[in-house]
Amino acid sequence: MKIIWSDFSSGILFDIFTYYKENTSMTVARKIKSNIFKSTKQLIKHPDPGQIEENLEHLGQVHRYLVEGNYKIVYRQVKEGILITDIFDTRQDPVKINNPKRKSGR
Repeated sequence: MKIIWSDFSSGILFDIFTYYKENTSMTVARKIKSNIFKSTKQLIKHPDPGQIEENLEHLGQVHRYLVEGNYKIVYRQVKEGILITDIFDTRQDPVKINNPKRKSGR
């Protein structure tokens, strides 16, 4: 099984990295990015540890999530492996995960 990053989730991770690089330090930015990557690696052997993301149940695709720091790593199983669909800042209102402007703003 392999980890696949959607274009959207890759873009969000890049935005997170850039924000911390510009507003704190390169060290902090790298640590956050590294911790997110480490969290996703566990999904290769154990794809179902995350809780179901209730705010995405209406899609009927069984999205799950892991929490790493202030971020939800949202994923689902696909034929090719584990698809990371979003990195969501948990300090936001949870219903914002469904905001179409969020997805189209990329």
